[in-house]
Amino acid sequence: MKLISFKRDGVIKAGLWLEDGKALDLSKAGAKSDISSVLAILKGGDAATDELRALQANPPAAAIVPITMHDLLAPIPTPERNIFCVGRNYGAHAAESQRARGEEVKLPKHPMIFTKGPNTVVGPTATVRYDRKVSDAYDYEVEVGVVIGKAGRDITLENAMDHIWGYTVANDVTARDIQARHVQFFKGKSLDESLPIGPWFMDAASVGDYRTLELTTHINGEERQRGQPSDLIFDIPGLIVTLSAGMTLVPGDVIITGTPEGVGYAMTPPKLLKDGDRMELAIDRIGKLDNTIVEV
Repeated sequence: MKLISFKRDGVIKAGLWLEDGKALDLSKAGAKSDISSVLAILKGGDAATDELRALQANPPAAAIVPITMHDLLAPIPTPERNIFCVGRNYGAHAAESQRARGEEVKLPKHPMIFTKGPNTVVGPTATVRYDRKVSDAYDYEVEVGVVIGKAGRDITLENAMDHIWGYTVANDVTARDIQARHVQFFKGKSLDESLPIGPWFMDAASVGDYRTLELTTHINGEERQRGQPSDLIFDIPGLIVTLSAGMTLVPGDVIITGTPEGVGYAMTPPKLLKDGDRMELAIDRIGKLDNTIVEV
């Protein structure tokens, strides 16, 4: 199941991606549950999801609409809360980052948690704002996004996966110079329109074992990143345990879980993003982002 958001006649709608060129407009589906937005669906829990499964199995013809990837917005175009993020969560990326900064190479003992503001989120084919007045060191990071579907605080390791609705693809675009200048992650990670997410939220059952997913990044056709979540230092259940300790996770929260090695600033010489660069980031079994850097 692929949950999407798209705009028609000035109205943001929720839908189910059926196949290339076709989607189910949920505003026309006659559902009993509140499925007016992707966030409402997640908040609706099992009842809403079960109703969507029935609609997907037998989609009403009157609700099927033509659609392309360029019609899609981020699944939650304006999140209610910041996006949770994890830094240096692949061993090889942690090492390349530390070498690039002249630091001692050592793995973190605890997850490095930060957030990106709701202002950062853009859709799977949207342009990414490149504001050179602020930074000239933009970089890319392909990441698995975890979508929370069940609220919880102090979640146990045994129950952590039960709180996941599904997964998505994220590109944690980062202003490296700002990140270094302020000696923390938030400001350099939270510039406007710097987090492509999508193209949809795919339910966990359809994805299967997240550890076997393959993440790739191509910049202007050149492969830069390739990795698997089996190499995460802190795995997804453990991240949910850490984040929920004393703090409630709610439906609609998104956790992006770290990036493999191959980021631009750690290369010799560095290969940072520039105006017009095309970023194609994919996770097999989930989907692909295709965004272009545009100077403003």
